[in-house]
Order: sequence, then structure tokens, then C-alpha cells
Amino acid sequence: MNFTNLSERIKQSPPVDFGAVFNNSVTLFQKVWLQGFVTLVLTFVSILPFYLVIYAPMIAFGITDPGTLRHNQMPPVFSLFMIVFMPIFMLAVMTISLCLNAAFLRMCRKYDLREIGKDDYFFYFKKEYLKKAFMVSLVMLGLSFLGVLACGLGIIYLVVPMSLFPAFFAFDRELSAMEVVKASFALGNKNWLMIFLLVTVAGLVSQLGVILCFVGVLFTAMFSKIPIYFIYKDAVGISMDV
Repeated sequence: MNFTNLSERIKQSPPVDFGAVFNNSVTLFQKVWLQGFVTLVLTFVSILPFYLVIYAPMIAFGITDPGTLRHNQMPPVFSLFMIVFMPIFMLAVMTISLCLNAAFLRMCRKYDLREIGKDDYFFYFKKEYLKKAFMVSLVMLGLSFLGVLACGLGIIYLVVPMSLFPAFFAFDRELSAMEVVKASFALGNKNWLMIFLLVTVAGLVSQLGVILCFVGVLFTAMFSKIPIYFIYKDAVGISMDV
């Protein structure tokens, strides 16, 4: 679906129904909780090397000069390294997370519509998607930075449209990176309050796994992503092209 048709569907879409989206999310979660767990584990494993790159120099400095860490003083070289590498680190993490979240939403479609096929967690790591994921993540990083500059209040507003990025990225192959962003803002702005409530409540529910000795949260955390699938589905329909 091209951007013009998609924009028209968003304009004509009915308001988001909190009850319907939440109830459907609970039902679907019972079918995809394992896929959510695997997605979360893959996310942790994928970003682990980047954390090692950040902390390895710190550990090395601590071994060679223990007094450095004891007095909370880091060499200028390390500070410069952090300034240069941190944006790259954040961009890499966002790109990986976007691709894995999009794959999870694609699996949500599979189990919701009872499609036949394997669970492909790395579907969006193909070259044709990876470049677009990088560009969307770059925009997300820039928006996050601007949101922080606005005393953090901007982040609250941006939570809604940015939470929709994975859905438009996953199901609308024809869209460019900027069109993914524009479509997300269009749908997000139209239903901002209801989507914000859904994202907030789903986020709280997803943390209930903490009750099970904290390990359970690994199985419930991805529940917070499922309402996005139904918000998108109810607004513009689900594309079967990907």
C-alpha cells in the first residue's frame, strides 16, 4: 500500500477501542508468549556485544589503575570514546530492536490469522529492510534527543508515534523510512490519548512477571508490544505482502 492510500485509510479509520484492543491482546498473548520470550532473549543477545565494547575499556582502566574508578575519575580518552561511541551504540540497539519487534508483530499476525509458516525472527535483517530500519532508527534517535531537550516532556508525546514505528515498518514494505515516520505520527496524533493509555497499561501488565521471582518478566514483557498490532490492524488493515 502506498503512502497516499495509507494516509487516507488512517483519516477514515475509527477511533481506537481500548477494551477491544486490550482484550484481543490478552487473547493473542496466550498464543505468542513463547515467541515474545524468544524475541526478548534474542534482543539481549544481539545488543550484548555493544555493551561489552562500552564496558571493556572501563574494566581495563580499573585493572591497570584501580584508583581511577575509586575516585570516579575517568581518563579523557575514555570520556572521548564514550561521547563518540554512545550515539553509535544507541543507533545499533534501536535498529536491532526495531527489526526484532517488527518480526514479532509479523508473528502476531501469523497466529492471529492462523497463517502457515515458520517463525522467522530475522526476517527484517535482510538487506532490503535493514537499511530502512537504520534510517527509521536514526530518526527515532533524533526525536528522542529533541524530546529530552524539551525537559523530557517531549518524550511523553513521542512515546505514542514512536511505538507505532515497528508496525508500519513491518507491514508496509512500500513505505520509505520517512513515510513510516509520517504514517506513525498521523495515526498516533489521531488517537494519542487512547494509544498512550494502552501503551501505559500494557507496559504495567507486562511487568507482572516480576511476581514470579523476577524471571517471569522475561515471558510477559513482550505483551506490551501486542496492542500496537491491533491498533494498526483496526486502523488500516493488515497487509499480507510481507
